[in-house]
Amino acid sequence: MHTQSLKRFARYSSLSVWGMIAVSCYILADTFFVSLGLGKDGLAALNLAVPAYNFIHGTGLMIGMGGATRYSICRSRGDEEGASRAFANSLYLTAFFSVLFVAAALLASRQLTALTGADEAVFAMTHTYLQVLLLFSPAFLLNDLLICFVRNDGDPRLSMIATIGGSLSNVVLDYLFIFPCGMGIFGAVFATGLAPVIGIAIMAPYWAGKRRGFHWIPGRPRLSLSGKLLSLGFPSLVGQVSTGIVMILLNAIILRLEGNTGVAAYGVVANLALVTTAVYTGIAQGIQPLASREYGLGQGREAQRYLKYAMVTMAVVSLVLYGVLFFFADPVAAIFNSEGDARLQAIAAHGIRLYFLSSLFAGFNTVLTTYLPSVEQTLPAHVLSLLRGLVVILPVAFLFAALWGMDGVWLAVPATELLVAAAGAAVYGKTREKAAE
Repeated sequence: MHTQSLKRFARYSSLSVWGMIAVSCYILADTFFVSLGLGKDGLAALNLAVPAYNFIHGTGLMIGMGGATRYSICRSRGDEEGASRAFANSLYLTAFFSVLFVAAALLASRQLTALTGADEAVFAMTHTYLQVLLLFSPAFLLNDLLICFVRNDGDPRLSMIATIGGSLSNVVLDYLFIFPCGMGIFGAVFATGLAPVIGIAIMAPYWAGKRRGFHWIPGRPRLSLSGKLLSLGFPSLVGQVSTGIVMILLNAIILRLEGNTGVAAYGVVANLALVTTAVYTGIAQGIQPLASREYGLGQGREAQRYLKYAMVTMAVVSLVLYGVLFFFADPVAAIFNSEGDARLQAIAAHGIRLYFLSSLFAGFNTVLTTYLPSVEQTLPAHVLSLLRGLVVILPVAFLFAALWGMDGVWLAVPATELLVAAAGAAVYGKTREKAAE
């Protein structure tokens, strides 16, 4: 029994990790090619606009993870109608938020760009990236939704293929649009926007076919069910949105301390963080279908076994990642420093070594706040997510920056993740027995 559980965990989590790493390549490829084609100002503009991606992707994960969790629990209990209604309401929510994001792109994109703190040197590029990203939001949201449902429907391999296929196309199109076509920052964001479209196309034969378990049920959206789905997926939203909020906050602080050079250096660190976060999110999303199914069957202890596997894997990965980034911080920073700016190089390399002290604690928090809603422990997941994304990080960032300047900026995230991890361990200790029932 334990061997089978371990094999299922290895399959789902490994496929999910590769898929999430591919998602992080959306922005990482932009960072690399923008740094080569548009230099320091382009890199600064990209970093100022990237939080919009976190808000869009976070919304997509909230709907997708919430809907798919409910879907998996209903199916394990034999409630096929409830499972299909979870899918239908998730589609309604996707349409609703798509309208909001597109309206923001058409009516308020310049105002949103001004809120990023972009100055005259980078305002135009920042505005272009942010507006086009918002216009592609329906594709991002639908892609996130379908990936979550296909994974929970027992096909994590197709979810991975769709994600990697979209990401590889983004890398290729980034190069073509920025260099041979000379499309600049618009080319970078256009390539990123096309990636989810390609992912949806790859999954089309599955979700349009008969072998899928989720089906459309005509009828009006149910507000109570929609609220339930959003509640289950809320930690996924907070996890992504908090990244965007932290980026906005730290960008503002760094602009005062080091100007656009400092923001560009933070762009290097933040985009590397996308990759490490993707690994942790992949591990967490890998156990979600398994834990939800066991919970739905009344096997709480078995659900906890998957959490244990995830935590051990996360700890090993964290130690390896930090070791690599610590010893190779200089060459890693140099990859994104096409102009050879000595100041940017020094800030980024030092920042990598300090910022990624957060790795182990960030991984713990990501796995725990994804696991808890999968066994319908939503309140503690909400509390931990809000502590991590807003309540702790905001005062810590301002305090540390005032005390230690740029070192304080880099250390604010590790300190926050450590405090939240301690709170998470205490909360889980109190809810463990209830979750096992």
